[in-house]
Amino acid sequence: MLIPKFIEKRLIFHPNRSNDHATPDAYGIEYDDVTFRTEDGLNLNGWFVPGKKSSPDTNLHTLLWFHGNSGNINRRLDNIKMLHDRVPVNVFIFDYRQYGRSEGKISEKGTYIDARAALAYLHSRNDIDSDKIIFFGRSLGSAVAVELAVKEECRALILETPFTSIKEMGEKLYPFLPFTFFLRTKYDTLSKIRHIKVPTLIMHGDKDELVPIEQGKMLFEKANEPKEFYTIPGAMHNDTHIVGGEEYFDVIRDFIDKLTKQEG
Repeated sequence: MLIPKFIEKRLIFHPNRSNDHATPDAYGIEYDDVTFRTEDGLNLNGWFVPGKKSSPDTNLHTLLWFHGNSGNINRRLDNIKMLHDRVPVNVFIFDYRQYGRSEGKISEKGTYIDARAALAYLHSRNDIDSDKIIFFGRSLGSAVAVELAVKEECRALILETPFTSIKEMGEKLYPFLPFTFFLRTKYDTLSKIRHIKVPTLIMHGDKDELVPIEQGKMLFEKANEPKEFYTIPGAMHNDTHIVGGEEYFDVIRDFIDKLTKQEG
């Protein structure tokens, strides 16, 4: 028996159109407030945050950030601030359809369309190197990042608190629902990750109460080399960058530094 679509979406997606209009400039961060268009005609909102360069001719990597299933980009400001202060990288974070100021109605297919549009927007900028774009997916965003990495080129992939599939997550979170097998939404990351051929970093808290760290380890096992796994001691699902502290950011910075050295 298929679960009604509207119920399924409410179980998986928690979009927020909050009136909280906090922006990076409230944290003293320079940014571009961006509107870009999807192939199915929706306007999406995002922020491009240029990284701190050690010199004017430094050519930074760019993180294309896919956030989780709840809230919107406003909810990631503290994380953006901490990353901006510690890791020399450009960041482009955007809201999927129905989140924040983005138009439309959310769906799995819609998130994939939105991801392609976000990447196309980055390719349209003349102030970044399109060959140095890293896909960074967190929680549900990890599934979106993996799907895009299967279809489009990227320099590397970073997954934080990733899950294997919606079916596996449904069985964990809603064991009393006998029809999780019949969900339309798949986000089957486990079957896709083996097709990715770029350097991959997976990060997961060992106290994650939503996505068991074992799911992150299963993805790591299926991923191709070169790959790294970082266990964040004591971190739950939503506090990885807080509990992980400086080591969390060191791991990201070191991963990107390795890419830079490989590029010469």
